[in-house]
Order: sequence, then structure tokens, then C-alpha cells
Amino acid sequence: MLPKMIRIRRHYEAPIIENIEAAIEMELEKDHIQTRIKPGMRIAITAGSRGIANIARIITAVVAELKRYGAVPFIVPAMGSHGGATAEGQVEVLESLGITEANCGAPIRSSMDTVEIGATPDGVPVYMDRYAYEADGVVLVARIKLHTDFKSPVGIESGIVKMAAIGLGKHVQALLLHSYGVHGIRDIMPEVGKVVLKSGHIVFGLGIVENASEETAVLEAIEPSRIYEREQELLKQSAELFPWLPIDKLDILFVDWIGKNFSGTGMDTNIIGRMRIQGTPEPEFPNIKYVIAGDLSEESHGNALGIGLADLTTSRLVNKIDRRVMNENVITSTFLHRAAIPIVLDNDRAAIEAALRANWNVPQDQVRIARIYSTLHLEHLYVSEAVYESVRSLSGVTAEGTFEPLAFDEAGNLLPFQIE
Repeated sequence: MLPKMIRIRRHYEAPIIENIEAAIEMELEKDHIQTRIKPGMRIAITAGSRGIANIARIITAVVAELKRYGAVPFIVPAMGSHGGATAEGQVEVLESLGITEANCGAPIRSSMDTVEIGATPDGVPVYMDRYAYEADGVVLVARIKLHTDFKSPVGIESGIVKMAAIGLGKHVQALLLHSYGVHGIRDIMPEVGKVVLKSGHIVFGLGIVENASEETAVLEAIEPSRIYEREQELLKQSAELFPWLPIDKLDILFVDWIGKNFSGTGMDTNIIGRMRIQGTPEPEFPNIKYVIAGDLSEESHGNALGIGLADLTTSRLVNKIDRRVMNENVITSTFLHRAAIPIVLDNDRAAIEAALRANWNVPQDQVRIARIYSTLHLEHLYVSEAVYESVRSLSGVTAEGTFEPLAFDEAGNLLPFQIE
């Protein structure tokens, strides 16, 4: 028998920027930023593949402000090997995020061509998107947060520096850095980013930090000479706002949706406590016996990288996989285990029942199971009775409704998870 579940909500007290446009206008009016923007400058604005809150609004506001200063902005996809490592595929990724010429007011110039602009002190070549290189300047737009592959000894993980290194460096830079394994993206990537920041091509960086409810908490324009140092400080702030699972130990975690718009690894490794990188130790917490991946987002365009972080999945997810797109991404990363297909069941119910059977006869009232929409959406969860007893006293946790049986449709899949 399946355990009954109750919906809970976590209330966060965190900063939030409501007026994105006004915040960006204020940031660009800072003396050390606006003096760097000259009339007539052709400025490339980077746009990545992550599901960043308000990203289309942010890009649109940057475009509008640059135009106000007389510049001529355009958008370049900056996402390494995502989108199948093709110019057309990367445009499709941006479109799925609402980043289009019609929406943002600036053309998108997509190419996988790069120009070698220098090298790190150790001789690693540094590349830049050709359109960005040929522009009069580049604005780096990136969210700053914990990386899903490593913990940095220098405080540079996922952010503006990575956007400068791998985003602007396109597929060729991604291939090169990932060929060194974790060392490449943890230790060499920041050095590549430094070369880009000192190249004279960067006008400014726009750092984004989100709160635990996936809302925009910080928007900060930073001049190139301060990006490296300031990003280290903003990463600490991001970590403080990070929405960790309120549970250290689970028997089963059901994740309704995985995808590149939720995390570069489909499921955020910091949330589920799994890395699946050869030679890299697994995190101690959270300790989850079985992870079930239910479905793949449309925004992923068939890229199910991260499916290998799960123990079980469904046929509907597997049927959506574009192996060419996924394989291009995972082979570039070299972390092959993350694209390994786990046990495939016909539907959600069969997957949950299989995980319960493999839970070795834990009594129904003691099964620790949780259901989340995605690893990016943790404000609402469904939890079993045993989990609820361990979290009900936590600050900011409230119950919404009562314990009820899991509800499935005729195909045996869970009814949709409402996150609003």
C-alpha cells in the first residue's frame, strides 16, 4: 500500500526585487558603469540556457537601457555545448526561455564560431564567440549560485566568470575545459575567465542572485576589474539564500520534472545529494535511498542529462529523450554516469511501487517519502507522515490540507503538481 501524503509549504523571508526594469536602470546609472557605454557601440549581451527567474525581462531591460545610452545591442547565446552544440539549437533554447528578438527588442546572433583571444598562465587557450569578439563590447549576464559539479577553493563557481569562460567560449572551450575533468571546470575555468575579463572586451557584468523562492533578490552591475572579487562575495550571499531540502534522510524522493531549465545537471546535485562523478566523493547529506525522475521538461529539447542521477524513471520521460542532444552535452562534460538510463517503469505508480518494494519492508507509517515539482521549486512539497513529523516544527513550515492517498490518472501517473 502506498503511504498517504500531505502538502506542506515553506515560507521564506528573503529579499526580492519587484521592479526589474527600475533596478537595472539604477544599476546602469552608476558612474563607473554608464561611462563605459558610448553612443554607437555595438554591444553583445550574453544569454544562457538556465531557467533564471525573470531572465527575459532582465535581458529586455538591459537592451532598453543600452539603447537609451545610444548603444546598439544584440544577444548572443552563451551556453557551451547546450542546444545540441549547434547555432540553431541554441536559438531554440533561448526561445523556450522567452528570449526572442520580438520580446527583447534586439536581434539574436548565434554561431558556434570562436576566436582565440589569449591563454592562461599555464598555456590553456581562451576562446570567445566570434560575434561577441567583433562587437565593440560585451555585457555578461549570469546568475551566481553554487555549482552542481564542485566546491570551489577560490569561491568562483557558477556565475559571471563561468559565463565569460564557458558561455562565451562556446563548445570549443567547454570541450577543452571538461577534458580535464573536475580540475578543468573547478581550477582552470576561473583562470580562463580572468583572461576574458582582462581582454578589454567586457563592458560590465550583471550579476543575478535568487532567493529561496526562485525570485530575483539581487541585480548588480559590476565593472570588469571587480567582477572576480565581487562574485566571490555574491556567491556567499547566494549560498545563504539557497533552498535546501528540509530533510536530511529520505527513502524515496519523487521529482516530477527534470531538465536543463531547472539545473545544468537536470536535477541540482546540491539538492539531491548526488554527484555521480568518477573519483569525486558523494555528499553526506541529504541521504536519499531512491530518486525517481518522472518527466522531462519541454525546455530541455530532449536533453535528459541528469537522468543518471535517478534510480528509477518512467517510459514517458525516456520517450522524450533526444540522444544526439543529450549525448553531445554529456560527452562534452565527460561525466558520463549522469546520462546513464536507470530502471524504466511504465508510469509513476509502477516506479513508486518498485522503490517501495526495494525499501525492504519498511512499515507504511514509517516510510520517508517526499515529492517535489523540480529541484528548483522547493517552496511546496508533498511528504509522508514520517517526514512530516520531522519537519512540522521547523520555522516557516505549514501544512496545506490533510493526509491523502497519492492520486493518479488513468495512465498511472501522478496528478499534476500545482506550484502556485
